[in-house]
Amino acid sequence: MNQRIVNWSIFLLLSLTWGSSFILMKIGLEAFSPYQVASLRLVAAGAALLPFLPKALKATPIRKLPVIILSGLLGNGIPAFLFCLAETRIDSSLAGILNSLTPLMALITGFLIFKVPVKKEQLTGVCVGLLGVVLLFSSKGVATDKYWYYGLLVIAATVSYGANISLVGHHLKGFGSLQLGSIAMFFCGLFTLPILLYTDFFPQFMVEPAPWRSLGAGLVLGVMGTGVAAVLFYLLIRRAGGMAASMVTYALPIVAMGWGFLAKEPITWMQVACMFIILFGVYLVNKAKKA
Repeated sequence: MNQRIVNWSIFLLLSLTWGSSFILMKIGLEAFSPYQVASLRLVAAGAALLPFLPKALKATPIRKLPVIILSGLLGNGIPAFLFCLAETRIDSSLAGILNSLTPLMALITGFLIFKVPVKKEQLTGVCVGLLGVVLLFSSKGVATDKYWYYGLLVIAATVSYGANISLVGHHLKGFGSLQLGSIAMFFCGLFTLPILLYTDFFPQFMVEPAPWRSLGAGLVLGVMGTGVAAVLFYLLIRRAGGMAASMVTYALPIVAMGWGFLAKEPITWMQVACMFIILFGVYLVNKAKKA
């Protein structure tokens, strides 16, 4: 099969997988608390990558384990809870739009934490992206919508994502995504498993109607949206390069808005315009980085 076709197939599958995460969280929240949905996601992801754990641990120096665990918390654990909490009050499509801030936050955290130099063109991209966010919040009506600030939880999640990208780039070079993912997700799942064990998660299945729909969404969210997605991202980087893989950022909010439309979530032209402003800021950052 043509290499370009294979790469595009991986790209589309990854975009659909990650972009669908936001609506899956919303479905999971129909029956479970945000803490239970986040825990279910992390436990399912850890279980999906468990077969790769022994080999990953064997190939990893002990001194690197705390860094990998921290990477897992920043890249998966903390954002999982922040997104679920946010989606108790905001639409999944809005969460998907705000998630596109991740590359900009990676640039900012890299500069603040690791003193990575920032080009003028990249700074312009950050300003454009943040302008899109300000307009997006304005379109939601700060004065009339008392829950608008839940969108800040998504922005906090993108900061966590950005910090993790910088952490991996400076302290975990040479490690494969599958190696990092299996270790990180195992510990994230281990840390959050008590939430499922010591809340009313399992007792809900003892009564009718049992929340099978929410359970299925949570399992797909964990296995596909976190576990398999990490493997696909690794494959795309290896086959097409990091620059091509970063283009997934542009597709996620479009997929998320598509699911939001099918779920009859309110989507305005102003939100669509703000999404393109944010993505234009991401484009400027990536263009300057490539140059």
